Amino acid sequence: MVHRITLLHSIDPRGGKVGGVETHVRLMLSRHPDSVSVLLVGIDERGDLEIGKPVRIEFDGRQIDFLPVIHIPGETMRAAAKKLSQSVTLHFTLGILRHLFTIRRLSAGDTASTEIERFEQAIPARLIGHPVVQLVHNEESKGNKMDSLIGRYWWIHRLNERIALTLASRVVGVNPNIVARYEREMPRVARKSEFMTVSVDTQRFPSAPFPESDTFRVVFAGRLDAFKDPPLMFETLRRLHGKLGGKFEFHYIGTSDPHRDKEFAAIESFTVRHGFQTSDGVSAIMRNCHAGILTSFFEGMPCYLLETLSSGRPMGAIRLPQYDPLIETDVSGFLVERPEDREVAAETMADGFVQLAANIAAGRLDPETIHAKVMPYSVAVQMPKLFERHIALGRARSPDRQPPVASPANSRSH
Repeated sequence: MVHRITLLHSIDPRGGKVGGVETHVRLMLSRHPDSVSVLLVGIDERGDLEIGKPVRIEFDGRQIDFLPVIHIPGETMRAAAKKLSQSVTLHFTLGILRHLFTIRRLSAGDTASTEIERFEQAIPARLIGHPVVQLVHNEESKGNKMDSLIGRYWWIHRLNERIALTLASRVVGVNPNIVARYEREMPRVARKSEFMTVSVDTQRFPSAPFPESDTFRVVFAGRLDAFKDPPLMFETLRRLHGKLGGKFEFHYIGTSDPHRDKEFAAIESFTVRHGFQTSDGVSAIMRNCHAGILTSFFEGMPCYLLETLSSGRPMGAIRLPQYDPLIETDVSGFLVERPEDREVAAETMADGFVQLAANIAAGRLDPETIHAKVMPYSVAVQMPKLFERHIALGRARSPDRQPPVASPANSRSH
């Protein structure tokens, strides 16, 4: 028997959209077992595919079925929408609904399930007719700084969340705080919820000795969204450059334009912008750096954090509770409680990195020990559990309904 998983996510697997959710989706595409076939319902970023027509593509050495339901250029996908009419999520969801009958036909398997990463796709996901696994990647709160429209239309976000959690067959929160909130506020949802972080490919991000250089290098990978607090990050790095006598570089991996925050001007001269990189490219850059930085107001469980630690590099971060098991003082980095005063925060963070640089130079930090911190979160440990959840849901459902006959486009790929 082959289990069919339909993934609904606004991504082109051939494209350059980056982020923790995208990393998870790509791991689902590349690491599904032979007993699973995958249909990705997504976006045509290049404009070279027929909308609503499935194609078989190779992704990271694996065969998957890809159904683009809308064309949106890559530069548009990476920009934060300023109004609802520009929302990629809205247009993608409407595309799913337009092609729902095609998706239902292609989603058939011996057993089947659907996975969604965003609340907005809950209703069309349920209409496909299979059990739905809802992943919850963030724990936004009203008033948080956000580039997306969520902050402006908070009540819509909360309504979508309630609908999605009610319709889901299984809910997976990527940090324990998410599940704890459901236990407090939504006991029925909590009963079908579990905590499981995003996974890290520890083979693609192996540990390595620290680079032999007297120039200390800090790396950040991902989007520079407002909730990441780029102004604090940049001000910390400006101060760190001064404290290290100029022997410092900041390496940014991502497609955001840092110039939108005025604080970037002060660090531009010692910043290396790498743009979009494949996973292998990110891994190589991380191994050529000494440490990572996180200043976010909130997070789920950042893939960037796991990948940095997997590379054997410590992390300096403004503390969030989910970081505690991973970032240990004098072992894998340092954590700073967020002060109300931004100047105090930047100074404290910069001092932490100075001490981190000294510890690395003195040989007091071990990349292999840092790498070991993420082994419980590795692809080899966690992804089989998630695929098992999907298969179990499909098997539990199969006695209640006869699955539709698969079309030729839905052949058993793996």
